[in-house]
Amino acid sequence: MPALTPISPANEVPAETAPPRAAEPHDPSLYFNRELSWLEFDARVLEEARDPALPVLERLKFLGISSSNLDEFFMVRVAGLKQKVAGGVTDAAADGLLPAEVLAAVAARTHGLVEEQEKAWQEEIRPELARAGHLLVAPKDFTPEQAEVARSRFTQEILPVLTPLAVDPGHPFPQLRNKSLNVALILRRAGRKRRRDMEVLLAVVQVPSVLPRLLRLPSAAGLVHALLDEVIAAYAVDLFPGFSVLHAAAFRVTRNWDLEIDEEESEDLVSAVQDELRRRDRGAAVRLEIAAGAADPIVSALVRALKLEAADVYRTTAPLQVQDLLQLGEADPRPELRQEPWTAVLPKVFEEGTPVRQAIAEGEVLLHHPYEAFDPVVRFVEEAAEDPDVLAIKQALYRTSGDSPFVRALSRAAENGKQVTAIVEIKARFDEANNIAWARRLEESGVHVVYGLLGLKTHCKVALVVRREGPRLRRYIHLGTGNYNPQTARTYTDLSLFSAAPELGEDVANLFNLLTGYAEAPRWKKLTVAPFGLQERIIELIGREAERARRGEPARILAKMNALVDAAVIRALYAASQAGVEIELLVRGICCLRPGVPGVSERIRVTSVVDRFLEHSRVFVFGAGENPDCLLSSADWMPRNFHSRVEVMFPVEDRALKARVVSEILGLPLQDRTRARWLQADGSYRRAEGGPGAVRSQQALCEAALAGRGVTRPTVLRQAPAPRTE
Repeated sequence: MPALTPISPANEVPAETAPPRAAEPHDPSLYFNRELSWLEFDARVLEEARDPALPVLERLKFLGISSSNLDEFFMVRVAGLKQKVAGGVTDAAADGLLPAEVLAAVAARTHGLVEEQEKAWQEEIRPELARAGHLLVAPKDFTPEQAEVARSRFTQEILPVLTPLAVDPGHPFPQLRNKSLNVALILRRAGRKRRRDMEVLLAVVQVPSVLPRLLRLPSAAGLVHALLDEVIAAYAVDLFPGFSVLHAAAFRVTRNWDLEIDEEESEDLVSAVQDELRRRDRGAAVRLEIAAGAADPIVSALVRALKLEAADVYRTTAPLQVQDLLQLGEADPRPELRQEPWTAVLPKVFEEGTPVRQAIAEGEVLLHHPYEAFDPVVRFVEEAAEDPDVLAIKQALYRTSGDSPFVRALSRAAENGKQVTAIVEIKARFDEANNIAWARRLEESGVHVVYGLLGLKTHCKVALVVRREGPRLRRYIHLGTGNYNPQTARTYTDLSLFSAAPELGEDVANLFNLLTGYAEAPRWKKLTVAPFGLQERIIELIGREAERARRGEPARILAKMNALVDAAVIRALYAASQAGVEIELLVRGICCLRPGVPGVSERIRVTSVVDRFLEHSRVFVFGAGENPDCLLSSADWMPRNFHSRVEVMFPVEDRALKARVVSEILGLPLQDRTRARWLQADGSYRRAEGGPGAVRSQQALCEAALAGRGVTRPTVLRQAPAPRTE
């Protein structure tokens, strides 16, 4: 594996482009705004959609991710900002911006991102799809044959499913579901010619989500499709006999999607969440997306009905809900249109037929997903459910898949007479309804379902198996940085640690007792648990490295996470940099730390890798020697993770595994020169300057996984050329 690249002046921001050195790290100029930093992550995702080196369906996928990212951003972050502004909140974050100022800056940046999405679609992806034989045609451009087919399908397959919704004093504006596609229409009674008789009416038709978004049309050249919403707009006059359609346009509404639950006042938390889920569909609108060609009367009517402002309207020439267009590739198997598929490698320690428990009994096992298979994690619980010597299984489930093998295994274990406990987080954002559904299934099977601690989300990923082995009991554990979800484990980079170490097992048992009963937090032997000291421990470890540097000893911090927001941790990192500690941070998304500030953070480099797999693991290394502290966690360095969630940080103690973490799992992303971006002192990101043979870390990690199995494959991921630097 390549050695780590030291932070050198070539990697720093020139002093003339950096902000003035601050005397105090509390200076707001030393912090980036969280919301604006989030949007810069989405800009990096959008860069992938505009990379001509990627296959067109991969670029379309990234465009869809960028679009769905903005959905979540508006549903949660913008909604929260609007609530603060409406409530007169004037508290500023570490960056010094007030909520109203942030909201204005967010609107400006987001409108810019939407314009970039349009360019990516209209100028790059759509023409590339056309060259590949996939064409989207608007109704005004239909050939006579296509128009006949479209009209026939509308009449026979679409019209029966539609519901026309009038908007007048007797019919209030409909409560449209969050993110649903709709068509707005301005109507006039047919035959009315005199001006005083030209009554103009508003109507809405919801685009049925049960129908395919794309309608295949006949063509002699290529595959021609029309968008369902555009077909409905073209033939909607059939829904309103006696009226003519003056204007029609597709639109989409984004609503406030956060839950508001007073847990202390709720006698039944599940019922309270279910009630709030029903209310959430009626949450306040925060954004209107509408076709760029929409007539002003339609836009004005929708803005009034939804109680929005002009800045909340996003006109676009790209298809609304562009991720639906991935249907284009479902019937097209050509490999050149998509990324080469990756099949995760099963490590040798889990040879087929070898019980997972047996591999764990011989020492710590570390898996790096999706490069290495998630199957052993599933088997760990499935085997325990059938093992007659297993007495108890406990698992904390934050998110899982719809047809979860873990839910099935825990149910079977309970039916087999074992003591089974599941910690279910029913407040997991966007998964509340799913989690309630399978929590009920678990309860019906006899599983003890617990909903965690009052006022906290249980975000840790932990499983415990208690097994009788001769005259004693032995604990086997799994700890992860990601969710118990076999589907996302194929696309998210995460780490799994298996262990049978007695002290670690005792800590995990105490953690479950804390979550299910009445107990004070114990004195942990190996784990660090939030909200019972995780932030303090991180700051302590950062401070230890700073002290080493002051004594002239080698000092180093390597850390990988999704987001870095916590101001206290950022101040500790600034102090460590000033003390002489070399700090390398891999931060995929939000980063509020400003690197490269002379005298404050010039020894800190922040790298973001955006590639085929979503970087999701949290890994922290403190120490420059051969045996550093190597820690994995379910938590990012954010206030919510430190104070509002139950999180765990756990050690990797095997020296060989530590070396792998430093040289491979962290080392390769830090060496990435094709998909890495470096955060600059002005808040922009600079693409790493690649060249022939430059490292693409995710490809290198695929090759490392194959090499561990003795398999050779010349090219795993499609190699990109040297990245653009403009």
